[in-house]
Amino acid sequence: MPKDPAPLNPLPDSESPVLRRLSERPAQDAAGLGRRMLFFTGGSALDSASRALKHYTHNSVHLVTPYDSGGSSAILRQAFGMPAIGDLRSRLMSLADDRATGHPEGVKLFAHRLPTDAASSALRVELDSIVRGEHALVKAVDLHNRNLICVQLAAFREAMPEDFDLRGASIGNLVLTGTWLRNARDLDSAIAEFAQYAAVLGEVHTVTNDNYHLMAQLSDGSRVLGEHRITGLDLARRGLRIERFGLSQSQEDYHPVTSLLPESRRQMIAAAQMICFPPGSFYTSVLANLLPRGAGRAIAATQVPKVFVPSLGGDPEQAGLTLTESVERLLGVLREDCGSGTPNSRLLSHVVLDSRRGRYNGGIDASALKALGVEVLERPLVSAGSAPLADAQLLVEALLSVPLQR
Repeated sequence: MPKDPAPLNPLPDSESPVLRRLSERPAQDAAGLGRRMLFFTGGSALDSASRALKHYTHNSVHLVTPYDSGGSSAILRQAFGMPAIGDLRSRLMSLADDRATGHPEGVKLFAHRLPTDAASSALRVELDSIVRGEHALVKAVDLHNRNLICVQLAAFREAMPEDFDLRGASIGNLVLTGTWLRNARDLDSAIAEFAQYAAVLGEVHTVTNDNYHLMAQLSDGSRVLGEHRITGLDLARRGLRIERFGLSQSQEDYHPVTSLLPESRRQMIAAAQMICFPPGSFYTSVLANLLPRGAGRAIAATQVPKVFVPSLGGDPEQAGLTLTESVERLLGVLREDCGSGTPNSRLLSHVVLDSRRGRYNGGIDASALKALGVEVLERPLVSAGSAPLADAQLLVEALLSVPLQR
């Protein structure tokens, strides 16, 4: 039986005066001087929270995974040998300035996907109408941004292989690919340009620009290659769990490979006032970002709060893991890089939990977490409208309430 929760440092509920003051703060008041919060993240789990976060700080840094192997990103990876950009583009748009000219129209265009059931010729006709600025969605964008978007799309269209599959293609992904092509295939430069014309209030980067794939070894000894295959596993039904996790050169055959954390990312980690491992798919969205060599050492070298917010509502990738075991797995991945002698306190300082409304595998064993040297912060995370998942606004308020001094 799980032990009764006894988290430390509780806040009573969402009516806390501290959190109420945060939620009543004017939307853009001092956001330019807001916290330098760095997130290791991926997927879409943090997109809603990012839309709320930009009203409190314009200094958040999001390191997202480049390993997506499904959907539109997979087709682009195969055609151009590039990292996955779907999660990157999605997070950039979540942080885009709502007040900027053409914002709603641009977001709508970037979110548009070409039909999945149309003929190849019809898909090319629609894409060409966007490139020429004739499509209704692009005509709705202000002239300046329209011209920029069309130039980037034209670069993609010119380089697009003849057999490229446009079914379900994300226009935002194609625009970002065109920007990448026009920047000599330098993804960091492409992101900077894309972020500028999207008026992004924060920074978004891939944790590394390597074109590798994820590998999960299951408890029965079998290996699964490719992010889309890992996320599609029904571990609970099969009575399995993920035991080992790493990178492969290929998603067809396992060829172990080592990725290196770029120096620019190390500097971003060093400059952060707080490091966060947020809700999301535990392996493919959170731990995947920690696989590049140097990530654990960079985190251990900082003297700032390092905060884990476990997913709520049941994460399929954590099948068979209790909350405490998930914390141990996170610490284990970090320690693989920085050495077995590294104290837990240098890798993780806080776990943020909602013991009243949150559902956690195996319950909350506060004494076990304390024995790991991790401080439990009790915060309201789940609202009536978000249950069983975390409420985006409450999640942001909880993170902003974490003391910066350690």
